[in-house]
Amino acid sequence: MAFTVRTLHDDDLIPFQQMVDQAFLHDTDEKDLGRWRALFEPERHHGVFEGDELIGAGGVETRQVTTPGGGPQPLAAVTSVGVKPGHRRRGVLTQLMRTQLHGLHDEGREAIAALWASEAGIYGRFGYGMATEVTRIEIPRGAAFRPGVALGDARVREVPAAEAMPFLKELYERLRPTRTGWLNRDDACWDHFLADEERDRDGRTAYRYALHPRGYAVYRVKHDWQDRGPRNELHVRTLAAETDEAYAALYRYLLDLDHIGELKAETASDDPVVHLLADPRLALRHRTDALWVRLVDVDRALVLRRYPSDVDVVLEVADAFCPWNAGRWRLTVRDGVADVRRVTDAPDVALDVRALGAAFLGGTRLTSLARGQEVRELTSGALFRLSHAFSWVEDPHCPEVF
Repeated sequence: MAFTVRTLHDDDLIPFQQMVDQAFLHDTDEKDLGRWRALFEPERHHGVFEGDELIGAGGVETRQVTTPGGGPQPLAAVTSVGVKPGHRRRGVLTQLMRTQLHGLHDEGREAIAALWASEAGIYGRFGYGMATEVTRIEIPRGAAFRPGVALGDARVREVPAAEAMPFLKELYERLRPTRTGWLNRDDACWDHFLADEERDRDGRTAYRYALHPRGYAVYRVKHDWQDRGPRNELHVRTLAAETDEAYAALYRYLLDLDHIGELKAETASDDPVVHLLADPRLALRHRTDALWVRLVDVDRALVLRRYPSDVDVVLEVADAFCPWNAGRWRLTVRDGVADVRRVTDAPDVALDVRALGAAFLGGTRLTSLARGQEVRELTSGALFRLSHAFSWVEDPHCPEVF
């Protein structure tokens, strides 16, 4: 039986959620439907049907992402992509991705799409590149800072969620325009990000909210009381600060809490806490892929960020999945601002569109991708100049899964 693809409707939420839960081997909890309804944009979700059976689906959240030096820009945040067990390896996902990406191009809304991949081998064939990494970090309680680390005099205090949330939201909005990889959050996104029902806790406590006048930390505790004393785990959900002193003070507060054996967090790949420690080896780190980025329209996307150095190169872009991107583009950067034009000039660098997605937020070097045989230099020196232009002063970090 042939597949059909259509845009979903509001009353498709329940079968959609049931299908996604099946795809990810979860049980459907009707209590979650209200939370998902607030995030569900049916007109931006597609379903693949075999007859009347929904066998695959995926959607887009209308969000913004902060680009390097470019501030918040429109983002198609791809979410809830799944294929029902028993229907895989039949082209369902390919049909979904083609419908979605071609639709984004035709609509002309977002020039950038991004997602978190359940399996890292899936989305490269659709033009997504690994653009950010996340570091899982573990630090023992009481780990000392280097002498001279400034903490300031401000006190960190814990407050109830109702008191903390207005402060979190206001500070987040002040920081977001300059934090590469951060997304905008409306109330529904905040509720999802800090969902705190019993089913969200995985055996941990409710969230604790620690506020500094210039920053905040939200954490849970997983209890582990042993014969030699407590070895509870402190799991940081989010930590942000406006100043280096506030950042250090929040970490110092969490590391000094009584009854804790170890602090665990998922954080930016260049989190400076490692450099605060007197013994940086105490911070065990494991890096893995995080945000995958896809340039829907190369020419519209590359002008949405700023660049630290001038460059003038012709790119030979391969893009089998979205052929309007394929061909030669001249990227000219002057004073950080890019101009992108289609040309017939001889190319300086050849690369697949997924390499541009990987490098777009400044977290993946084009020179590294060249060593991995994803980029080819055709004009001597062009790759170095291009890679430097795509770099940024900090690693990008997306602190939420969507």
